[in-house]
Amino acid sequence: MAQEKNADGTDAPLVFIPASGTKECTDMHAWGKASTLHSYIFKGNADKDTYPEDACEPYYHKTAQIDSIHVNESLTGTGYVAVVGDVISNVTPNGGGHVLSNKKNSPFDMPHPNKKGWRLRHVCIEGPEIAVYCRGKVGDNGVIDLPDFWDGLVNPEDMTINLTPIGSWQELFVKEVQWGKKVVVRNNAGGPINADYYIVARRLDDDLIVEYEGESHTDYPGGNEGYSFSWENDNMERLVKEVVREKLDELEKGS
Repeated sequence: MAQEKNADGTDAPLVFIPASGTKECTDMHAWGKASTLHSYIFKGNADKDTYPEDACEPYYHKTAQIDSIHVNESLTGTGYVAVVGDVISNVTPNGGGHVLSNKKNSPFDMPHPNKKGWRLRHVCIEGPEIAVYCRGKVGDNGVIDLPDFWDGLVNPEDMTINLTPIGSWQELFVKEVQWGKKVVVRNNAGGPINADYYIVARRLDDDLIVEYEGESHTDYPGGNEGYSFSWENDNMERLVKEVVREKLDELEKGS
């Protein structure tokens, strides 16, 4: 396509100039120097009905690869989001980012599912370990298939398995855990099995140091990468210190 000038100096309509020889229509990879500009993606303005018949059929991006993308407003879709690295959000109360794909706990806020004009806020439960869980219904054969992604994620020898009989009392027990992939449940009375299960397992990379000496979270000996701290954390820390100080004062006065 070539851009010419009108007599008055304005741009003339784009005119297609066919290449000499046989046309080459191979879909080739892009090459060149990496650009760091956040600019809009160009969309060709050639109309399909007026596009020259002797030109190669144009390609459009069904798939694309890019090192960095800047979204001004929103990112929507109907498929899956698969990420190898970290997913980072900046929705914490102090505007600071936290890493969603890391193992550390953070609160989240969402629209209320059944009360219009309300919102719902949840926080992860606290505990002296970094753990994951799974739950469901025990199969009729008494076998619980653990999630495939648990292999290499959790310690198969450090799981807590709870069984809840449904409909009637059943003498259920865990017969064995097979290679960290299956849990075999049996009924001691020999009857059928109808039960739910809830399993908690410790992650293999559990490096949590529960108690440590220090004046603030900055003294944590394991480093704070992956954790997020907001004014709520700092305020809670201040309140805890005040309560501890009052208790210590009471103990000193009592002695």
